[in-house]
Amino acid sequence: MKERIAIIDGLRTPFCKAYGIFNEVSADDLGAFAVKELLARTSFPAHEIDEVIFGNVALPIEAANIARVIALKAGLSSSLIAHTVQRNCASGMQSITAGANALWADEAQVILAGGAESMSQIPLIYSSKMARFFFQLAKSKNIREKLKTFTTFRPSFLKPIIGLEKGLTDPMCNMIMGLTAEKLSREFHITREEQDAFALTSHHKGAAAHNDNLFKDEMIPVFTPPSYKIVQEKDDGIRSDQTRETLAKLKPYFNKYTGSVTIGNSCQVTDGAAAVIIMKESTAKERGLKPLGYLRSYAYAALDGSRMGLGPVYSTAKLLDKTGLTLKDFDLIELNEAFAAQVLACEKAFGSIEFAKKFLGRTQAVGELPMDALNVNGGAIALGHPVGATGTRLVITLLRELRRRNKNRGLATLCVGGGQGASLALEVE
Repeated sequence: MKERIAIIDGLRTPFCKAYGIFNEVSADDLGAFAVKELLARTSFPAHEIDEVIFGNVALPIEAANIARVIALKAGLSSSLIAHTVQRNCASGMQSITAGANALWADEAQVILAGGAESMSQIPLIYSSKMARFFFQLAKSKNIREKLKTFTTFRPSFLKPIIGLEKGLTDPMCNMIMGLTAEKLSREFHITREEQDAFALTSHHKGAAAHNDNLFKDEMIPVFTPPSYKIVQEKDDGIRSDQTRETLAKLKPYFNKYTGSVTIGNSCQVTDGAAAVIIMKESTAKERGLKPLGYLRSYAYAALDGSRMGLGPVYSTAKLLDKTGLTLKDFDLIELNEAFAAQVLACEKAFGSIEFAKKFLGRTQAVGELPMDALNVNGGAIALGHPVGATGTRLVITLLRELRRRNKNRGLATLCVGGGQGASLALEVE
């Protein structure tokens, strides 16, 4: 087995609801805030970083290689290489595993990895007809040609394409992510009541974690524009007063007539960023560093995009085969809550022999998912899911909670839009 990758430390911004307090903060600024604070708190010499790798999903047009922009905005040297990775919801994990591969290949000694997303700033897009109209107008050489072009204009050209909605729709199965959750709720017979109960628990766990200041060591304050006098210090999507009755009043959002998935039992659309410093375990020991934790191994897996929510089952099965571990070997598990229906479907699939035989080529079930060890401080339904950053956040949150509980091993896993899963085996001393 390869040498463990030491995760020296990690921090994140608050995760805040899109179009809210971070509405005017770009993804690259959020990432730069996380990087600057991480380097300041750890006192890690910036000149010793060999590369910056960041995950992002909706690449800003003004910061196409967002990792490079984040590095420069954070004050790192212009001689420092940086690149951006994208694996949809797993982009924040991909940055860490891409960094791990570079470390194992001795291409670097120290890597700064992370993820950032501003879902608030995913743009509205003109239709192709409007784009062609503008192009033709620009080509017109005189008033006569311009007037002729104007006669082709139709008000329908102005109807925008919602970038966020388009990005959350799988072009191969033509299903927005919420409809994939609806499909799993039917396939695994998951009721609306079960979904709402899971969502309520997520909010209660998240509220308790904030009340007990459990996130204070992983979260940085962010001063917000335009005055930069207001500071955001906490995740703002947690509803501590949430009730089952309130959730029950919400109408299905994706399938309005026969559906069960609502905005209340789905993850929140969110802005945020997270960053970690990683190196080989031997390098950390040579430098006398005490890491937050370690990456032991990882696995990615693919499946039918219309059932993408089951990705954690596929990737975790692959990880267990790779490491010889079982689900019982993990003290804590962070499984991203894209939808309550999706998590509950994973729970059933993990424990199903029939599912294992039919879809995973296994003779036995992957194992029982220990719900009392799952997302103990709440998940994306309460905390939010800034898609490019969540994978990194899961790693940071899990390692800190393992240390707080004096436990050893954790599993961080999530589903990936388009039909993939990602799973990381993490450890602390």
